[in-house]
Amino acid sequence: MVGFTGLGSLPGTDVAAAVRMTFDKVPDLPYLPELPARGPWAAMIGRGLGALAGLGAELVAGEWVLGSAGVDQRRARQTWRDDLEVLEEHAQGYAGPLKLQIAGPWTLAASTGVAHTGRVLADVGARRDLAAALAEGVGEVLTDMTRRLPGIQLVLQVDEPSLPAVAAGAVPTPGGFFRHRAVDLPEIAANLAFLTAEPVRRGLEVSTVVHCCAPGLPIAEMIGTGHRGAGFGAVSMDAELLRHSDLDALAAGLAGGAGLYLGVLPTSVPDQVMDVDEIRVRTLRLLERLSVDRTIAARVVLTPACGLAGYRIPAVSRVFDVLARATAQVDEELGSGG
Repeated sequence: MVGFTGLGSLPGTDVAAAVRMTFDKVPDLPYLPELPARGPWAAMIGRGLGALAGLGAELVAGEWVLGSAGVDQRRARQTWRDDLEVLEEHAQGYAGPLKLQIAGPWTLAASTGVAHTGRVLADVGARRDLAAALAEGVGEVLTDMTRRLPGIQLVLQVDEPSLPAVAAGAVPTPGGFFRHRAVDLPEIAANLAFLTAEPVRRGLEVSTVVHCCAPGLPIAEMIGTGHRGAGFGAVSMDAELLRHSDLDALAAGLAGGAGLYLGVLPTSVPDQVMDVDEIRVRTLRLLERLSVDRTIAARVVLTPACGLAGYRIPAVSRVFDVLARATAQVDEELGSGG
């Protein structure tokens, strides 16, 4: 069956209410939500740096930099602990898939500085150290989650909105006058592979998906394995940004056993929610172009195009209701129900 879920961020500061919403509204694939309104330590970059193992960071004049562990990174780490306790309380007895989101090493490298030397992205050694520390830290979180909730089937979503810019040499330097040199795809894949390999190293069964809401994700390298592949089991993309080459790569990936999280509900205008029929039609057209049949449909998950932190809570509820109805209709059309 086709599934549906959210991508991570939600509005507000009440994590208990947000957790309840994901379990109530997205029962087949709930997730630990991110609430960036709580502060920089709870936003995507700060939350990612809060998960690092053995690598300090601090917020200096509004920019995250690697170095000694500052008060905001300590807050980020405490936020992780608090969120996991809330999740454990509300998900006791739950058995089934549960998704966790984390910023990927390339988005962190493009957004994080190194004291007196610019961004992490400019230093090969620093970006490798960051990727390794992130993988170890995320592995610790995943291990903790399985200890707290032994019935869960973990899904790890790695958010990489900056990855296409990193690969294209389009990330500006701190002064804004120049661009960082493009990073070769083999290195991009190798640093991401730290994350996909870490659960295996720990003996955990974790499904992995890389999410990017910017055009130009190198799909083949994301789902490939070996020295040129990052080893993800699925990719997550905004349907409106797909190019012909993306469709070809996705079709090949689906045929080879990969999964697809398809962002079919636009999120560019907060609180606007597309009609169910529009989502059903655009989804079926895309799936037809990707040659999705009832055997492949079980590896397709419908999502919003991006996070929902800019929405009001009633609109978020409508998003999930619309996605649920659209998913049921798509599933029926594909003949994969039951």
